[in-house]
Amino acid sequence: MTETRSFLPREKSQAPYFVGVDLGGTGVKIGVVDDLGRPMSWLSVPTNVEDGPEDAMRRTGTAVHQAIAQAGLKAADIARLGLGSPGTMDIPAGLLLQPPNLVGWENFPIRSRLEQHSGFAPIAFANDANAAAYGEFWVGSGRELQSMVLFTLGTGVGGGIIIGDLVVDGHHSTGGECGHIIIDMEPDARLCTCGKTGHLEAYCSATSVVKRTQELLTGTTRPTSLRRRIEQGDELTTLMLAEEAEAGDAFSHEIIVATARYFGVGVTTLMHVIDPEGVVIGGAMTFGGHDSPVGRKFLEEIRAEVRRRAFPVPAEKTVIDYAQLGGDAGFIGAAGVARLEHRRAKLK
Repeated sequence: MTETRSFLPREKSQAPYFVGVDLGGTGVKIGVVDDLGRPMSWLSVPTNVEDGPEDAMRRTGTAVHQAIAQAGLKAADIARLGLGSPGTMDIPAGLLLQPPNLVGWENFPIRSRLEQHSGFAPIAFANDANAAAYGEFWVGSGRELQSMVLFTLGTGVGGGIIIGDLVVDGHHSTGGECGHIIIDMEPDARLCTCGKTGHLEAYCSATSVVKRTQELLTGTTRPTSLRRRIEQGDELTTLMLAEEAEAGDAFSHEIIVATARYFGVGVTTLMHVIDPEGVVIGGAMTFGGHDSPVGRKFLEEIRAEVRRRAFPVPAEKTVIDYAQLGGDAGFIGAAGVARLEHRRAKLK
């Protein structure tokens, strides 16, 4: 979905209704969805990390009621609220522990504070990447699948694992950290932002791709249109790589292909551990996705690497494709996790 959204009117919706909250380092996205996962409203408020978590939860609680009103509903119409938050976290306790993008929010009881400020309890609490994965599984690229792994390629590499109606949180609330699987165990393996070496994120995040490109530009005299653009004052980004690769720059094309091969190694590893029906790729760094020849090439190179490395049956049968929900996957998935908990509670 893009930032230009169309919303389902109440008269065409199906109850019960759920609110999803997607907490990020820059903004908090809040939306209402019906029982079929169709968005009825959406809004965003700035996180303002420096003002602290209490202030953010107070403003989020207010925004929840604004989103409900925008959907033409009342608070009493909402069955449950779901919150997706970046880790690290203790999901059973409802705590943020040491979230790297939320400095100063350590050991904060985020679930209970949002319950107080919103008036909704109990709140379903999930890792933000797992929530996004469930959104794609419920109503996105994975809606025809029985099990799925989501990778999000952006500043870092996020991930989520869904098996049936189970969101894999893990015993220590660190399940689905797909960006931190090991793809290189050599002593000179690249350093991940988490401080460990050899992780997938150290090779396939947008940050690491730019860093690898800068190193290669320094170490070679090969002609590339990237040099001209950088000399003109343009910032080196993965978008620039995609643009220059599409314009025919062989150097840019090779970096994107190498990134796909690294990523294919990570995909194969999780396929052999989980054996999901599908692997879905989202985030900002898809090089244009299906709409771009470079994005299509990136996807095909990932699939080719998987075919080279995976067992024959999963290599042939596992669906590998791009995500569909874009930035909306987080709040839709958080609402979906709330729906799961609501349905389970009714069965007790």
